[in-house]
Amino acid sequence: MIGLYRAGTSVVHRAPAGLKLALLAAGAVTLSLLPLNAAGHAAALAVVCALYGIARLPVREPVAQAWRLRGIVAVLGAFLWISSGPLAAWIGVARLLEIVMLAGLLTLTTRADALMAVLRRAVAPLRRIGADPDAVALSLSLTITMVPVIAGFADQVREAERARGVRAGIRVVVPLLVRTLRHADEVGDALIARGLGSTAASGDDRRQPDRALRR
Repeated sequence: MIGLYRAGTSVVHRAPAGLKLALLAAGAVTLSLLPLNAAGHAAALAVVCALYGIARLPVREPVAQAWRLRGIVAVLGAFLWISSGPLAAWIGVARLLEIVMLAGLLTLTTRADALMAVLRRAVAPLRRIGADPDAVALSLSLTITMVPVIAGFADQVREAERARGVRAGIRVVVPLLVRTLRHADEVGDALIARGLGSTAASGDDRRQPDRALRR
């Protein structure tokens, strides 16, 4: 999410993060449950693409969102085509693209810290059952942050394998796992050094997990 955000001044960028997150959830549920026909899903895809235009994002952005799903789309489309026919394949693939592209629009137009603030408020009622909303928000922040980091580790390992003339494949699993675990240890040590993840955490740090994340 941090790597995907594109700064802008469009009405979509300026909309509150909580509103966009709620609309995404409502849109995903609606698209999942509403029995749209082939034309209906074509119209829904057109609306999603129009939203990218309203957000003043280049055409390559919705195309990139769809391209990232090419493997899943191919497998899902082939399975549905064989089992239920071409109409079911189109509807299933279109529904997947609509929801993922909406989620992509959210991450492209919303700062990660704004989303984390919304999630922290959303889980605040968990205090009643003994949970720590700040810890939940911090965990979500770290999880989201780790995704591009681990992807970068994977690219580095593959490049190292190619440089040695070794075909990258299952061989990347072990070095990728080692790098990931080492990085996790470093992040844990950094959090403990700042008083997070222990009973010694200060009140200000416990209320501001996204501030600690930015550090």
